[in-house]
Amino acid sequence: MPIPRVSPRIAVVQFQPKIGQVQANMAKARELCRGIPPRSVDLVCLPEMVFSGYVFENAAAISPYLEHSKTGPTSRFCSELAQRLKCYVVAGYPERLEPSEVDQYLSETGAHVVGANSATFYGPEGEWVGGYRKTNLFSTDKTWAMPGTGFATFSLPPPLRTVSLGICMDLNAQPPSSWTIKDGPYELADYCLAQKTNILVMLNAWLDSDEQPENEHDMDTLNFWAERLRPLWIESSTSSQETIVVVCNRGGDENGKTFAGSSAIFRMRQGEGKYGVLRAALGREDEDVMVWDSST
Repeated sequence: MPIPRVSPRIAVVQFQPKIGQVQANMAKARELCRGIPPRSVDLVCLPEMVFSGYVFENAAAISPYLEHSKTGPTSRFCSELAQRLKCYVVAGYPERLEPSEVDQYLSETGAHVVGANSATFYGPEGEWVGGYRKTNLFSTDKTWAMPGTGFATFSLPPPLRTVSLGICMDLNAQPPSSWTIKDGPYELADYCLAQKTNILVMLNAWLDSDEQPENEHDMDTLNFWAERLRPLWIESSTSSQETIVVVCNRGGDENGKTFAGSSAIFRMRQGEGKYGVLRAALGREDEDVMVWDSST
């Protein structure tokens, strides 16, 4: 019997989706993933709302691109890719709410929503593993989306083990909270510590900081991501928990907004007082697949 591997192999897919061009975006993702050999990775990550695009003006604008859970184009793509590569695949998509959910949210809050900013997770046989709805909504989401009810964690076979999932704004302090480096709050990081998370996956459509635009990487954004996860690497006298943090972001321009790209994989261990970048970040404008394999 082969000895199970301890270290995961993770692929991050970054490109520049075109808003509303679902089939073209899927074709681009397939092209990028074509170079991944079957059984060569354990997990493939694709960004937030990767095939629909992100910057929709309102509920009417996004409605044609909402997808049913488990049966929409993003779910079918993930299932097929997972089965072909014999690995886990996770991607973001705009989920269509059931009419009962729309009515209940309207009665509870007075707000009319049509969907949720969601993620779908598939396993090596093409099976659905689970889903997640973004908890902390960005202003763009609030025009159409219902927030989720909390972060999600999945117990998977080695080498992935305990995998937690967040989407973009989930990394920020939940409004109306403000935060400081000293006092936080650090909601997502604290959640990962409580769950003893081995891998945290962030699916992002994170905007460019506009700092030092001449640089290939958005270092301001990379540092911000790490600072918002400070409890995972800051000094601790009681724990040495290690977490691999995968940040899968998109690039490109969309309806006047520019995205940061700069996808990266971090190693964070409590007690070290610093964090490390396990895999050099992709550039702001890169359209590529980045693979991290600690055994090579």
